[in-house]
Amino acid sequence: MITRRSVVAAGLSAPLVIQGTARAQAPSRSETLLLVQEYGPNSLDMQGIGASQPVNGVALNCYDRLLRFKPVPIPGGGGNTIAMGELEGELAESWQLASDGMSCTFKLRDATFHSGRKVTAKDVKWSLDRAVSIGGFATTQMNAGSLEKPEQFVVVDDKTFRVDFIRKDKMTLPNLAVTIPFIFDSELAIKNGGDDPWAKEYLKNNIAGSGAYKVESWKPGVETIYVRNDAWTCGKLPQLRRIIARDIASPSTRRALMERGDADVSYGLPPKDFKDLLDAGKVNVVGVPIPNGVWGCYLNTQVGPFKDVRLRQAVAWVMPYEKILQASLFGRGVDMSGGTTPKVAWPQPFPYKTDTAKAKALVDAAGGPFSTTLYFDAGNATVAEPMAVLMKEALATIGITVEINKVPGANFRTEIAKKTNPMVLNRFAGWLDYPDYYLFWTMHGNNSIFNIAAYQNPALDKLVDAARFAPDKASYDANVIDFIKLVNNEVPMVPINQPTHDVAMQKSIGGYQFQPCREPDFRYLTKG
Repeated sequence: MITRRSVVAAGLSAPLVIQGTARAQAPSRSETLLLVQEYGPNSLDMQGIGASQPVNGVALNCYDRLLRFKPVPIPGGGGNTIAMGELEGELAESWQLASDGMSCTFKLRDATFHSGRKVTAKDVKWSLDRAVSIGGFATTQMNAGSLEKPEQFVVVDDKTFRVDFIRKDKMTLPNLAVTIPFIFDSELAIKNGGDDPWAKEYLKNNIAGSGAYKVESWKPGVETIYVRNDAWTCGKLPQLRRIIARDIASPSTRRALMERGDADVSYGLPPKDFKDLLDAGKVNVVGVPIPNGVWGCYLNTQVGPFKDVRLRQAVAWVMPYEKILQASLFGRGVDMSGGTTPKVAWPQPFPYKTDTAKAKALVDAAGGPFSTTLYFDAGNATVAEPMAVLMKEALATIGITVEINKVPGANFRTEIAKKTNPMVLNRFAGWLDYPDYYLFWTMHGNNSIFNIAAYQNPALDKLVDAARFAPDKASYDANVIDFIKLVNNEVPMVPINQPTHDVAMQKSIGGYQFQPCREPDFRYLTKG
C-alpha cells in the first residue's frame, strides 16, 4: 500500500498515483518496485562516451544481446549469480561454432523492437559495428574479446548472423553477454541520427531496443521509471510491470526508507549500513564477492619514488590489511594478504602481510624517508577515506609521509589517465572473470586507463597474451601461475581486499540476479 508517509519520505511526488480512468490499468503495488539508489544514469546509451555506471542497468533491462549468462545459485543462498562458462540465448535462439573454431553462427528468435519492427540480422550487424567503431570504453571492451572490426560481423539472412573470429579467444562468446554489445533498432536510430552515422545524440536520450523494459520517464538526478515490455520474447515475462528507480544522495535517507518498508530495494549503501541491516534482520541483505574485483593501491612504476620495486614491496609489507577490512568494509569483503602457493585464480591473496620491520628495512635500503601523495575518488569516500587514513598512519611508521588527495568523482578518470600520480587507491572489477582479463586491463603494456601504475613489462605482456590465447588448459594454467608470481614480486598494485557487492531487499522480494555490471536486473525480480 502506498501511503502519504512513503511518498513524502522519498522527497518526491509518487508516480504510482494514477488519476481518472487510467487507475484500473495501473500496475498494482505487488507489480511495482521502488528502488532507491545514490544516483542514476546520466545517459540512456552505455556505448556513449562518458556514460556513468548506472547506464549499464539501462542497457541490461531495456536492450537485448545475442547471449546472456545463465543464472546459477549463489553458494550462500539469496538468489543467483553467473558463471563465465555458462551461456544461454537471449536474441539468439541457437548458435553453432564452426568446425574449425573460427566463426559462430547465430539463429535469431522472433523478437520485436519497442517500435514494433521485427529484429533482424541487419540490426545486429549495425549494433556490433557501432560498438567496435564508436571508440572509448565500448570499443575497448569489444576488443577484449577479439571483436575488433566491422568485417567480422556478417548478415547471412534476416534471421541468421555470423561472427568471424580474428583468433581463437575464450573471451569472445562471454564478451557477447556483457552489457556493451546490445542490439539497437537500427532503422529508428539511423532515421533520427541526422548526420551522425551512429546516432549518438539521439540514443543518449532515447531507447531503441527490444528489451524486457522500456523507459517511461527519465529525469536525470531525480528518477528513472521503467515499464514492462509485454511483447518481450527473449525470456520469461517479468513479474514486475513497473520499476521506479529513485535517486537519493543521502545514504541515511535510503537506509531509513528500507528500515521503514517504504522502499523495496537499495544498492550502494555504505558497508556499515549493510552490516547493520543484516544484523537487525528486518530486511534481507544478499552479498556476492565481486568476481574479478579488488580494492588496490596502485604504485606508479614510471615516475616518482615507486619506480624502485623495494618501495613498492615496502608498501605491501606495511599495509594494515585486517584493520582496513574492518574499518572501511565492516568485514564485507575478503582479505587479500598472506597468500601461500599461487593459484589459477583472480583475485587471490598476495604473499604479503603486515610486517612493519620488513617494510622499514626496505625503505632504509632504498634511501630512507620521503614524502608522497595518495589519491582516491571522492565519490567512493565512504570506503576509500578510512582506507587512506589507515594507510597514511601505517606508512608513517616506516618513514613515508603521505598527503591524501580526494579527487572529485567527475574528474577521477581524467586524473588517473595522466599516469603521473605516485599512489592511487581504486577499486576495479573486470566483467569477464579470468585472471588474464584483469591483468589485461590493469597491468598490461597496452596501457589502458586502468593501468594506473603505468606498468610496462614485456615479460608480463607475453605471459598475459599467452594465457589469453592458450591452446589448452595446461598451458593456460602455467602462464597464469607464472604471471601471478611475477606481479607478486613486482607489485605494481597492492591488492587490499575483494569487496562484496551487497543489495538490501524487503523480505517480500525474490529472484535476485547478480550481473557482472553490478546493476540491478529487474527481469528476474519478484514481489510477494
